[in-house]
Amino acid sequence: MSLRLGLAVAFVAALVDQAGKAWVIRLVTDPPGARIIRVTPFLNFAFTLNHGLSFGLFNTDAGLNAVLFTIVAGLIIAALLVWLARTRDWLMSIAIGLVVGGAVGNVIDRLTRGAVVDFIDFHIGLWHWFVFNLADAAITIGVGLMLIDSLRGRREARN
Repeated sequence: MSLRLGLAVAFVAALVDQAGKAWVIRLVTDPPGARIIRVTPFLNFAFTLNHGLSFGLFNTDAGLNAVLFTIVAGLIIAALLVWLARTRDWLMSIAIGLVVGGAVGNVIDRLTRGAVVDFIDFHIGLWHWFVFNLADAAITIGVGLMLIDSLRGRREARN
């Protein structure tokens, strides 16, 4: 049951990520040249291609990065799937599924575009956070749930 739950969450996370990216690509490229759409006073949709890692780190050699980061992500996804197959906890299954789905969403971008599509731009005044995507959000939420699960386990162990 936990394996199915985690795989379903991964599938939905990757699907929602890819649908969101396809939608925003159409949105910001029509009319041609449109790159930033103001949604609220603190949120823009800003189409960017990230050839590097999280937060634009190592955003230099696009060709090498696409291959290297895809291989690394594939190894991480494989390890997470082994962990998912072994877990019996529903919260951890959801957490791992979110991380796997987010990683798969970004790998799809690297394989099809050579870079990851980022578009969510939160800001306060002129201070902008790093532009990210729904896959990054899924990974972040998944890691947060893993941390919650680890704290939950410690509390139960004390009782």
